[in-house]
Amino acid sequence: MTARSTVLHVAGREVTISNPGKVFFPATGGTKLDLVRYYLAVAEGALRGAGGRPMALKRYPDGADGAFFFQKRAPASRPDWIETVELAFPSGRTAHEVVVRDAAQLAWVVNLGCIDLNPHPVRADDLDHPDELRIDLDPVPGVEWEQIRAVALVVRDVLAEHGLAGWPKTSGSRGIHVNVRIERRWGFDQVRRAALALAREAERRIPELATSRWWKEERHGVFLDYNQNAKDRTVASAYSVRPTPDARVSTPISWEEVPEVRPEAFTLATVPGRFARLGDPAAGIDDSAGSLDSLLELAARQAAAGLGDAPWPPHYRKQPDEPPRVMPSRRRGGRVPAAPLIEVTRAAERDDALAALERWKAAHPSVAARLEPADVLVDAMRGGYTTWTRIRVNLRNVPEEERPEPTPVDPATDPAPRWSWRAADLDAGGAADPGGGGAADPGAGGAADPGDAPARRRTRATERRPES
Repeated sequence: MTARSTVLHVAGREVTISNPGKVFFPATGGTKLDLVRYYLAVAEGALRGAGGRPMALKRYPDGADGAFFFQKRAPASRPDWIETVELAFPSGRTAHEVVVRDAAQLAWVVNLGCIDLNPHPVRADDLDHPDELRIDLDPVPGVEWEQIRAVALVVRDVLAEHGLAGWPKTSGSRGIHVNVRIERRWGFDQVRRAALALAREAERRIPELATSRWWKEERHGVFLDYNQNAKDRTVASAYSVRPTPDARVSTPISWEEVPEVRPEAFTLATVPGRFARLGDPAAGIDDSAGSLDSLLELAARQAAAGLGDAPWPPHYRKQPDEPPRVMPSRRRGGRVPAAPLIEVTRAAERDDALAALERWKAAHPSVAARLEPADVLVDAMRGGYTTWTRIRVNLRNVPEEERPEPTPVDPATDPAPRWSWRAADLDAGGAADPGGGGAADPGAGGAADPGDAPARRRTRATERRPES
């Protein structure tokens, strides 16, 4: 019989790991305890990336193949050695989020089912001034890995010309992240403005490879996601394991490694050995804090040349010089032609949406044959505590007379899942137990935290907000 719990002695504390033998990565057999031990092996590097920062908990009750949910509020019943800080969000809500500073706290967070770590770019002692500018290189479908590496090297050059040091890491998914330590002198809006200026400069230098265009229907190549620097956005931090079949890791690398690096080389199984042999390539990041003055001067020059603000995520306040916050394909008039988009599916689960896409392609084989990978737009749409999936198809490569008429979306069900919980689902800590398969905690986005709630069943539909 598999043990229901095991106790680890970490950083002078006892940390209980519930359901340690539960398989979190079915393709490799990796268990919950394997995940905890991985993070302990790379704790120095993981804490360099996520330590001392408020952290949104992204919890996977059933492992990497299961559904996840976001929990911003720290569980009300928690050890007295778990630190929290109150964070305010653009919505006006506030939440006390977990702050991790040592390996014991790190193990406690992972025991909640957090496969990857998602900290904010601020320190707990100053929540208004980021100390990190984050550059997320997000390729559109069909882009080869070599192109992503090429864009990363251009980003390095732009940063260097503006007096900044970039620290690259694989994203653990399809892209590359470049983190930049900065002095804590600027607010979120200014940091985002600097990131936008950098994205536009990279696009100017290599327009065939990179884009700063926010709307997916306008993108090509590698998108430099400047909006990752808006307040309340989080990115998987250094040494985060990602919920992929091979348990891939977001791994810091040196610039010398970038031209040859392959992301599949870095997994839960291989990174501890690499860390033991080489140490952390980002070990010097905290000593490299630089100034944004030069990038902000570049932003001012771009604005003088006619480049004002760019679109923000949809749930942020409208900015004074922001362009219309509407997809080009939905605009009326103006110089931007409408893209011929068809919505194929909305589904609570990504796999169900992809299956619906295949059914649509089978029903329209001649159209499907003309589609490029970038013509299929797969969007993660924000719910109150998790995401649902929308898929649209851009028919730009299909002659107008051959384009099919829009049909009702498939599956024709409400994509916003409902959550529920009961007192019996809660672990001794007062939160849903990922190890034991407890119900999802809707702690994100201002919803009730089971740790604070009475022992009665509650349900609600998630709020729908799109992420472009």
